[in-house]
Amino acid sequence: MSLSATQATPRGLVLRGLSKEYVPGKPVLRGIDLAIAPEGMTAIIGPSGTGKSTLIRCINRLVEPTAGEVLLHGEDIARLRGGALRAARRRIGMVFQEYNLVERLTVMENVLSGRLGYVPLWRAWLRRYPEEDIARAFELLDAVGLPEHATRRADALSGGQRQRVGIARALMQRPDLLLADEPTSSLDPKTAVEVMELLARLTGEAGVPVIVNIHNVDLARRFAQRIIGMSGGAVVFDGPPEALEPEHLRQIYGGEDWL
Repeated sequence: MSLSATQATPRGLVLRGLSKEYVPGKPVLRGIDLAIAPEGMTAIIGPSGTGKSTLIRCINRLVEPTAGEVLLHGEDIARLRGGALRAARRRIGMVFQEYNLVERLTVMENVLSGRLGYVPLWRAWLRRYPEEDIARAFELLDAVGLPEHATRRADALSGGQRQRVGIARALMQRPDLLLADEPTSSLDPKTAVEVMELLARLTGEAGVPVIVNIHNVDLARRFAQRIIGMSGGAVVFDGPPEALEPEHLRQIYGGEDWL
């Protein structure tokens, strides 16, 4: 169900007037107004260069917004600095297109890195995490189907296995929100479905809302409860998958021959 910014629950994410210009006078995001309920999966679709990744990365401040508000549970992340920003980022998990694992570390060490923002620096440096964190890491590795790979180096894994580690690492943060930036674009079709199934199931069980930027419209329709279509840095469609019609896809992607 689509929510307006004025109707947002206090536990949701609200974007108000979110804009981004990498070059002055050439906006990549044009005053985005959205509210995301604190549950379910929202998929963002649209052509390359329309601002999907920029939108995702403005939410956790990997990209600095030019203007606007990013409200998570009522707190404007766009205004935070220093320790307050680091604390806010702990609440936002991220799954990356290219996995962003530390290749020389083991699978277990990569999953535990999801707790880096919660443990003293000396513990992280010595890799001495609390027992409860280690137990949870084993639980997550079991949940993503990789318990036997805990001691393997990340660079020994396949692409699908690496993305499973990325999902486990993001959930290790116990986030209030999970962002996924093209999590299937480097994967074959079968593995892409498996990763999306895993992402949907585990976040659903944990009650964590997900925003996924994805090129594959069929996967968006299959797994998301809400689809946001972007074109030219603006939202041109916002609704449930069953409401996404060919005319909407023409508006989002342009042209007709590809349909």
